[in-house]
Amino acid sequence: MTPDRPVLGILLMLGFCILAPLGDAVAKILGPTIPLGQLVFTRFAVQAVLLIPLIIVAGINWRLSPRAWRLASLRTVLHIFGIGGMFVSLQYLPLADAIAIVFVMPFIMLLLGRLVLNEEVGPHRLIACAVGFVGTLLVIQPNFLAVGWIALLPVGVAVVFALFMLTTRQIAKEADPIALQAVSGTMAMLLLLPVLGLGHVAGFAPLGFVQPDQAEWLLLAAIGVLGTAAHLLMTWSLRYAPGATLAPMQYLEIPVATLVGFWLFSELPDTLAACGITLTVAAGVYVVLREQATARRLARSVPPTA
Repeated sequence: MTPDRPVLGILLMLGFCILAPLGDAVAKILGPTIPLGQLVFTRFAVQAVLLIPLIIVAGINWRLSPRAWRLASLRTVLHIFGIGGMFVSLQYLPLADAIAIVFVMPFIMLLLGRLVLNEEVGPHRLIACAVGFVGTLLVIQPNFLAVGWIALLPVGVAVVFALFMLTTRQIAKEADPIALQAVSGTMAMLLLLPVLGLGHVAGFAPLGFVQPDQAEWLLLAAIGVLGTAAHLLMTWSLRYAPGATLAPMQYLEIPVATLVGFWLFSELPDTLAACGITLTVAAGVYVVLREQATARRLARSVPPTA
């Protein structure tokens, strides 16, 4: 079992927060021309193609216990639905707004961490995440007026990814992160291929296939590479720190997504959404600072060994 190392876990999660919005931006670019199912399938196919040879060359053990296999299967299904829901959201909402709405997830995750994993969650962190939740509602409101109920889809994505991260936490300490991601990519391919085949035969456009041009092939590969790297960092982070510690760190995805959205799509949040994003980020930063202060206090309270 790997001991907790919160600082390393936070740094790894920071890397995830940078790469994940870049992958979402590429998916937003491809969404109008590439069917949803093909986007999701390619995301996992690239993950498997990248990691399986690495496992073989490095001699990494990817054997899992029966319990770990069950959890890995659940994790894969959650991952498929989470990524699919996010890709749909990005076709209707600005990049920063979609990601900001998903950030009801830390609030959900803190509660689940307390109820399911019995992780310690103090009242200050709960209050800060509740403030972040209010900020999320402010982001939803103008988007709800513009596109209707689809603006709530990122909330469903948040629930799915909260369960995904808690499942990952359950197996992260006993499974190599690279092996876990390779297993997940392979499982997702096996699950999605027959579904996409049936969708294509039935003429259901979101589950069909199209022939990408050269630029689209490169962007499809980029989705897989960015997604694989991001979720490896996330898996490694959960190996070294509790989910309740790492969840607020993901608030940093929001300013990254805002910069990327402005750069690629000339999108900026409106005044109400910007207020909500600011409130959400402020709540997240407060939780991170409080977590660091708690860690320092606990370190000082440990008596020196002889």
